[in-house]
Amino acid sequence: MDVKPPQILFRIRNLISNDQFVLGVLAVGVGLVVGGGVVGFRLLIDAFHLLFYGGAEADLASTAAALPWWHVALAPALGGLLVGLWYRYFMPGGKPQGIANIIEATATRGSRLDIRAGFAALLGSALSIGAGAPVGREGPAVHFGATLAAWLAEKLHFGRSLSRTLLGCGAAAAVAASFNAPIAGALFAHEVVVGHYAMSAFAPVVVASVTATVISRAVFGDFPAFTVPEMALQSVLEFPAFAGLGIVAALAALVFMRAVFAGEDLAARSRIPRTFRPMAAGLVIGLLAIPFPLILGVGYEATDHALNATLPALMLVGLVIAKTLGTGIALGFGFGGGVFSPSLTVGALVGVAFGGLATAALPDLSSGAGAYALVGMGAVAASVLGAPISTVLIVFEMTHDTALTVAVMVAVVMATTITQQVARAPSFFHWQLERRGLNLKGGRDVGLLRLIRVADVVQTEAPTVPMGCSLRMVREKLAGVPFGELFVIANDGTLFGTITLADLQEAGFDPELDLLVNAADVARRHPPVLAMGDTLEVALKRMMALGEEHLAVVEHEDTMKLVGCVHETEVLLEYNRQLLRVRAEERGEGRDDVTPF
Repeated sequence: MDVKPPQILFRIRNLISNDQFVLGVLAVGVGLVVGGGVVGFRLLIDAFHLLFYGGAEADLASTAAALPWWHVALAPALGGLLVGLWYRYFMPGGKPQGIANIIEATATRGSRLDIRAGFAALLGSALSIGAGAPVGREGPAVHFGATLAAWLAEKLHFGRSLSRTLLGCGAAAAVAASFNAPIAGALFAHEVVVGHYAMSAFAPVVVASVTATVISRAVFGDFPAFTVPEMALQSVLEFPAFAGLGIVAALAALVFMRAVFAGEDLAARSRIPRTFRPMAAGLVIGLLAIPFPLILGVGYEATDHALNATLPALMLVGLVIAKTLGTGIALGFGFGGGVFSPSLTVGALVGVAFGGLATAALPDLSSGAGAYALVGMGAVAASVLGAPISTVLIVFEMTHDTALTVAVMVAVVMATTITQQVARAPSFFHWQLERRGLNLKGGRDVGLLRLIRVADVVQTEAPTVPMGCSLRMVREKLAGVPFGELFVIANDGTLFGTITLADLQEAGFDPELDLLVNAADVARRHPPVLAMGDTLEVALKRMMALGEEHLAVVEHEDTMKLVGCVHETEVLLEYNRQLLRVRAEERGEGRDDVTPF
C-alpha cells in the first residue's frame, strides 16, 4: 500500500518530535565532537611534552631522566607561570574547573555550564600536563564534554532531565575516548553525572560512548590505556588478601584526597598571588621529579611499571609519596587537571607493593605482584571517584579476565565502603563541593530545592493590618487567621512587624486599652523574612532553624516591601511535585520540551 506524502510528512514530524530520536541523533554528534576534542587534547599534550621535555607522553619519564637536573626542575615552573597567566586572562573565574563543577551544575543550575570555561579549562589542562604537572587528563576531558553538551542543551532549550542526559553523553564520550573503554565510559556517566540508569538516558549515553571510542580508535588504534601483562587468578584463597588490599587502598585514597585539600589550604594561606601559585607548585614538582621522574604527567608510564612489577621496593614507596604530594600541590596551587589518572597510578603502586609482600609470604598462592597492582589500581580509583561500577569495568575491558575482575570487585567494595564512611562523602568531588559550602549528601534531588524560588510558591493574599489599627481590630482579625499571625504594614507598604496571640499577652485583652494601643505598639519588630529570589532550600532551612511554619515574603530584604507569605506545607508540596515530574521524565513518561522542532 502506497503511503501518501502528507502521511510521510506526518510520520517524519512525529519522529523528530520524539525525545529518544532527538537524543539519539544528538548523542552521535556529541560523541563525534567530544571524541575529536579528546583526540586533539591528547595530541596537544604530546606537543607540550615535546616543547618542555623533548619527548612524547608514552616515554616522558625516560626522557626526563636523561635531561640535566636543572631542566627537570625548571620545566614545570615555567609551565606553571604560563598556566597561571592563561587562567588569569582567559578562564572565567580565574581558576581551573572539573568534574565537581559538572555535579554542581546538574544539582543546582539545571545542568548549565559555560562553554568558554570548557575550552579554557581544556587548554589550560593540556598546558599543565604537558609541563609535567602530575595530574590527570580525564577530568578536563569530561568537563569539556559536559560543557559542550550543556551548551547544546541550552541552545535547544532542553529541560532539566534532557539536559542532564545530554551532559551524560558528553561525559561518557570523554571517558570512552580517553581509556578506549566504551562500556566503562557509559557507566561512569550514569554513576557520576546522570545519577540513574533509566533506559531513556542509557541508550543515548551508550551511543555517545561508542561513537567517541570509534573516533579514538581511528586515530590511536584499538589499544588499552595501559600495558597489562598476562595475568590469572592463582587461587580463591587469595580473596582475603584482596580484601586486605582494599583496606590499604582505602587508606591510600583518603591520604591522596586529603593531600589535595591540604594543598588548597596551603595555597589559600600563602601570600603568593593566584597567578603565580602554579609556578611555585611547578618548582616543587620539578624538585620531586629529579629523583622520581615517573611522577611527571598523567603517570601512565609509572602505572605500566607497576602492572609489570618492574620497580624495586624503595622506589615504590618513594613514588607513592612523591606522586601523592605532587598531585596535591599541583591541584591545590592551581594547575589544571584531574584526579583520575593519579589515583590509578597511586593505586597501582600501592597494589604492587602489597602484592610483593603477599607473594613473599605465600608464593605458592600468589597471582603475582602485577595482579595486585591491577586490583589496587581499581580500588583506589573507585574510592576517589565514587564510581565503583565503572572502575571495575575499566579493569575488565583492559584484561578481559572475569576471575581478576571479581578480585577487583572485592577490593573495590572494601575500599569504597571504608572511604565513604570515613570521608562522609560519596566521592572526592562531593567532598570538594562540601568544602565550597555545597552539601549534596541528601542526594541529587536536593538540587531541586535550589532550582525553585520562593516566588514560585508565595501566597500574595497575606493577612495584614496597618500600623494604626486599633487593638480591638487586631484581636478580631487574629481570630480569623488560620495560622495565627498578622503582618503589620507601614504607610509606605513595607513590613513593619508581625503580631501573634502570644505578642498580645494579657494586656492585649483589656478593653480599656482598645483605643489607646494600636498595632504598631504590640508588633514584633524585625521579623524573619524571605526574599522573592531565595530558593526553597533557604526557605526550609530558615523555617527549621526558627521553628516557624510560615514566613513573610518581601521583594528584597533591603526594601522590605511585603509581597505575601509562604507556608512550609506549600514548599514541601512544590518539591514533591517537581520530584514526581523528574522521576516521570527519567522513566520516559513525561515529555521534556524540545522547542527547535
